[in-house]
Amino acid sequence: MPVATAMLAATGHASDLPSATPTAPGATANPQAASNAAFTVLLLGSDNDEKFDPNHVLTQSMILVRVDPGAKQVTMLSIPRDLYVNFYPGGGAGKVDEVFSYGGPSASIATVERNFQVKIDQYVWIGLKGLIRVIDLMGGVDVITSNPVLDDEYPADIDTQDPYGYHRVAVLPGPQHLDGVHALQYVRSRHSDLRGDFARSQRQQQVLTALRGRASLVGPADLPDLAKAIGGEMRTSMSVQQVAQLLPVMASLKPENIRQIVLLGDYTSTTVEGGYFLIPNWGQIRPLVRQTFPG
Repeated sequence: MPVATAMLAATGHASDLPSATPTAPGATANPQAASNAAFTVLLLGSDNDEKFDPNHVLTQSMILVRVDPGAKQVTMLSIPRDLYVNFYPGGGAGKVDEVFSYGGPSASIATVERNFQVKIDQYVWIGLKGLIRVIDLMGGVDVITSNPVLDDEYPADIDTQDPYGYHRVAVLPGPQHLDGVHALQYVRSRHSDLRGDFARSQRQQQVLTALRGRASLVGPADLPDLAKAIGGEMRTSMSVQQVAQLLPVMASLKPENIRQIVLLGDYTSTTVEGGYFLIPNWGQIRPLVRQTFPG
């Protein structure tokens, strides 16, 4: 527990979510029941390179994750970054990836909750270098790249003097062992796949699943190095106790108990004032969300 506490502090752990509902007077909390209760986490990934104000970054990756410790099951649902939504709080509307830039994780959570009619309990945010460092420290990830990447316009914006530059990247088809840099290229590239962001969402979920497999090899003694490597590139609202409860669940999770959902064909695209948006079909999306993210 002291190691986990130090790790969360080093990664920039900070909760800006409303406090949890207090226990009713006279009631006794049941830690075992709490540890087995299902909960939902919003995963947020940002392109936080030098082109952006670090306090106002977009979230190009947004994934709802429901963890059910009792059933040892996980469900992942990717939210397209160009989805046209109503903003909460404060009103307005636009792309869902813009919300984080002005309101941080609390605004992202409120917006996803209200539009998707889902309850979110926690969030985890990670930047570009954070993902690279986590994967490298875990020894890379093994994936079968059914969606190969060949991108002539991949941003050359990490550890560079010209964050607006581009270069060619390639992740070949077939079984691949990817280090952090190549894993990031695999999940971030969006110019070479005919399915665009939809395929990118599938690649992101694929690498997350592979990363979970590598996480079982990380023990408590590795946590200080992991925290130091991540630096301020990751933030979460999860407490030390919640992280401690989650680790054994993820270690025992079987691949067949991970459900992956990408919302295909549930909206139409349109251009408004020069901007490209995906207009959601909530009549199809919300019933699916209620079915896979109950409560």
